[in-house]
Amino acid sequence: MTESTRVVRHRLLDRLYHWLMAAAMLTLLFTSFLPILGVKFAWVDIHWIAGVILIVLVFFHILRAVILLRLRDMWVGPREFIAAAAATTREVAGGERVNRRQGKYSVGQVLYHHGVALVVITASVTGVMMMVGVDSPFWERNPLFMSEKTRGLVFVLHGLAGLASVSMIMVHVYFAVRPEKRYLTRSMLKGWITRGELEAHHDTSRWSGDNSDQR
Repeated sequence: MTESTRVVRHRLLDRLYHWLMAAAMLTLLFTSFLPILGVKFAWVDIHWIAGVILIVLVFFHILRAVILLRLRDMWVGPREFIAAAAATTREVAGGERVNRRQGKYSVGQVLYHHGVALVVITASVTGVMMMVGVDSPFWERNPLFMSEKTRGLVFVLHGLAGLASVSMIMVHVYFAVRPEKRYLTRSMLKGWITRGELEAHHDTSRWSGDNSDQR
């Protein structure tokens, strides 16, 4: 395959961010739930270190998105919802799968991204609040930082964010291995899709595959 038939979908920095974030989240989940299942190991330090790494990655991603990337790629407006609803209606009425031509990201991908952002921010904020009660290189533990009522709410929100993360990762993996989505999985590994895949799956008036117009 020649370079001219390839379209860059994810730059190297974006792919590194994705996989580092995945590693941090999986580490957080394993260190959260394995002790509950009876696996005994020194998990506290591993957990908060992975949490700090995740927070740094998210902060870096937000800065890069605001300064360098096109935020409109992650915007869902009435046009996108109407197109998705029309395609769903045609599928239900006709019993056949409709090829949903989209911009760089589909409505489902954008909503999933925003859902992950909400979960990760919730886990990060509550995690930092919980860290105040744990000895770390940054401070000595202060168990009186929060009232009992606030501490209970923080623990509940942190736990719910963890459970939501498990569900979202399962959904993500499910769609990543589906045959019609494997070209997207490949793009997160190698960075590119083919020109034919671009024309088959994407509305080139909304995303032409030319990333040169990023700020």
